[in-house]
Amino acid sequence: MDSSPSPQSRRLAANVTGVLARIAAACARSARAPASVTLVAVTKSVGPDIIAQLPGLGIRHIGENRVQAARDKQAALGGLLGLQWHMIGHLQSNKAGAAVRHFQKIHSLDSLHLAQELDRRAAQSRVTLPVLIQCNLSGEETKSGIAASELGRLLDGLMSLPHLRVEGLMTMAPFSDDPETSRPVFAGLRELACQARAETSLPLHELSMGMTRDFEVAIEEGATLVRVGTALFDGL
Repeated sequence: MDSSPSPQSRRLAANVTGVLARIAAACARSARAPASVTLVAVTKSVGPDIIAQLPGLGIRHIGENRVQAARDKQAALGGLLGLQWHMIGHLQSNKAGAAVRHFQKIHSLDSLHLAQELDRRAAQSRVTLPVLIQCNLSGEETKSGIAASELGRLLDGLMSLPHLRVEGLMTMAPFSDDPETSRPVFAGLRELACQARAETSLPLHELSMGMTRDFEVAIEEGATLVRVGTALFDGL
């Protein structure tokens, strides 16, 4: 039997190599170690067959926008070990229980009500759930997230929720063909995290920002988690 990789597998490997090279170059420009940036593969456009190949290519962090999609793909993978699942889409509080079961990190916490429900569900599951607060720094009504002015109040409320671990902030920049238009948003999130660190006891070391079109700019502005889909899965 022919054991050589399929054209699809070769394309996937080439895409991964290219994205990792772009991450390394962006880190070099900003005097950072490539290991300081975690690549989260956004797999909403691909199925379990593609996800199953990612660990062999060095990718173990998977990002999904919907709870049900993650649940179905995890079931199809049959318990593939070593993957870390990130919830990166808007999360409704009635899906909190399923989110706790199917994700190891939530990027899109945007209200105290949702936080309270996640904390309750995490307590039931006897886990501590890492979360990031989604901030809408562009002011776009179509994007979820809290305004910068609301961050302090939300952080105060989170202090009393023992089953959540607030690790940092997340944002999405407005869509543009020019990655440089994202830079002020990413710089703003970095500065907001610095301010919040100074005002609280929280380290807030994670910054989730940057997608296919602008993740290099995000890295230059301090991103520790980049959410990349199209660049990884183009042509598959």
